[in-house]
Amino acid sequence: MRIAMISYHTSPLAPLGGKHSGGMNVYVRELSAEMGRQGHQVDIFTRGVEASEQELGRGARLITIKAGPANEIDIRDLPKYIDEFAQGILDFARTQDVEFDLIHAHYWMSGLAGRQLKATWNVPMVLMFHTLGLVKNRIAALGEKESAERIRGERIAMAAADYVVAATPAERADLQWLYELHSDKVRVIPPGVDLERFKPMPKAVARVEIRVPEDSKLVMFVGRLEALKGIDTLIRAVYPLVTAGHRWATKLRVQIIGGDVSETLDVLGTQLDRLRELSRELGVQDQIDFLGSRRQSELPAYYGAADVVVMPSYSESFGMVALEAMACARPVVASRVGGLKYLVRDGETGYHVREGKSEELVARLTELLADESKLEMMGQVARKEAEQYSWQKAADEILELFGNLLKQPA
Repeated sequence: MRIAMISYHTSPLAPLGGKHSGGMNVYVRELSAEMGRQGHQVDIFTRGVEASEQELGRGARLITIKAGPANEIDIRDLPKYIDEFAQGILDFARTQDVEFDLIHAHYWMSGLAGRQLKATWNVPMVLMFHTLGLVKNRIAALGEKESAERIRGERIAMAAADYVVAATPAERADLQWLYELHSDKVRVIPPGVDLERFKPMPKAVARVEIRVPEDSKLVMFVGRLEALKGIDTLIRAVYPLVTAGHRWATKLRVQIIGGDVSETLDVLGTQLDRLRELSRELGVQDQIDFLGSRRQSELPAYYGAADVVVMPSYSESFGMVALEAMACARPVVASRVGGLKYLVRDGETGYHVREGKSEELVARLTELLADESKLEMMGQVARKEAEQYSWQKAADEILELFGNLLKQPA
């Protein structure tokens, strides 16, 4: 098959933890690479300020389509350039004389671009959202709402898609109940994890690599710096951890990976400044390191160095970070939301806590940081759980869906 993979608003090669980069970037890159390894041709189309092509390995390449102004623009302005982007893809295909069998679009704006391509090429489209506007709008604690334009765009993209892929049963339920999408149109296919890249390594070795003291009690967060991720819940948990008189309290370090620590003028910078100010107000700024974004190739050492990885999110469609940490044999303490309630097995591979409840996070972290044997045991179980996921398995299921679609009469 020749597959047009659409990732309009973010490049799959962007450093993780940036403003628009996270699990979706990993998903698009790794799934495309696996499909290429299996003999298919995958062209990933993304928007950029200048046109370019880059080979990503056998059968996969990244094609940047110039659309919009020659500077970085706010995500709220990106819908303005969807038509230009879609036309750029059509021009590219015509110039290169290539025909695509199928479109796989990611996020609602890519779905709108894919809708135009589908109409012109007369091929099927499979869509994956990764996050949903109406789900985010139900989280009162965020104090913000997704735009009516996004919600409308999601519905239009859903209507155009032949199938929508959900990462978990929870996401399927959201699609069914919030968007009234018929169950026959949804397929649950979990993402995978690179089990060779993300694998157990000695904690002492990893700590030398990332330059933290071997006797640290290290808590790790990896993700975008946005309110949805609940990082403030983690920061609020640090003060009681360091003041409760635990024998390990002076060794506590919290590393927050994500965002660009040099930015201070835009929305991301505002969020970073807010988190830094909160840590100062609570007097825990010396225990918390804001490290900025990291490439995926760097993450195994950080996971390996951690005692525990925390995901205090208000919403997660899947929770790729949790799966990567588990593959590295590290327990995860996570909110019981979205994909995390399926991925993290409470009491076995980590613990569930209620979102926004820092006192519950304190209790679970206290329990784990005081018990090396429990950390080790949960880490081993976490690795075994992660081994049930692989990109080959995810690609096989997606490709089966594609094949069935192509067999259907037009």
